[in-house]
Amino acid sequence: MANNAKRPTIPLDMGGVLTKMAHQRPVFHSEADFQHAFAWEVHRQVPDASIRLEKPLTTIAGVAHLDVLIQREGATVAVELKYKTKKLTHQITDEAYNLRSHGAQDLGRYDFMKDIGRLEDISASFPSTVGCAVLLTNESSYWRNPLSSKTVDAAFRLHEGRVLSGEATWGAGASKGTMKSREKPIKLRGSYKLEWHDYSALQTNKDLVFRYLLVAVPSYRIKQ
Repeated sequence: MANNAKRPTIPLDMGGVLTKMAHQRPVFHSEADFQHAFAWEVHRQVPDASIRLEKPLTTIAGVAHLDVLIQREGATVAVELKYKTKKLTHQITDEAYNLRSHGAQDLGRYDFMKDIGRLEDISASFPSTVGCAVLLTNESSYWRNPLSSKTVDAAFRLHEGRVLSGEATWGAGASKGTMKSREKPIKLRGSYKLEWHDYSALQTNKDLVFRYLLVAVPSYRIKQ
């Protein structure tokens, strides 16, 4: 079975959506807060679009529960959103933000790469569908180059300039506890060069800087 990928064409400026969001919402309480704010901004910019949250889709790989599905004029965008934070307490006017530290960046990297694979399955299953995976974080270890190339999660690293492609598996030293529920290798059809973008800077403190990674997934056609 071979595949033919068309160049990604997203009928919506995702970077523009996030830029607008940053002016109004430089920080979020949770991933759900981020997802709802994203959906609302898309609705604000494209009011005639159909927007669904937590939409189950039956794909060639099984049922996928999608964060956001956007449909407009025959084009469909499947969106997966991740929000990973370092501990932070911040006040904006009368609203207090108390973010917890998610930690486990190795699992966060695996899950984001898995999102890309899930979006490939969706785009291969539905005509005129492209995907968009977004990771927003104030944890700089996601975008920094690793000090060592021999970590157990080396295949899932998301640092600036890296190219994701092919099959990714845990390193030989990964424990069963680390891999629990994440044992399967991730196989990508496409190739994705990673580029991080600034989202917001609440203060000069490095922990208050948020950046995002946006990966566009093309529409795939599976040939038997």
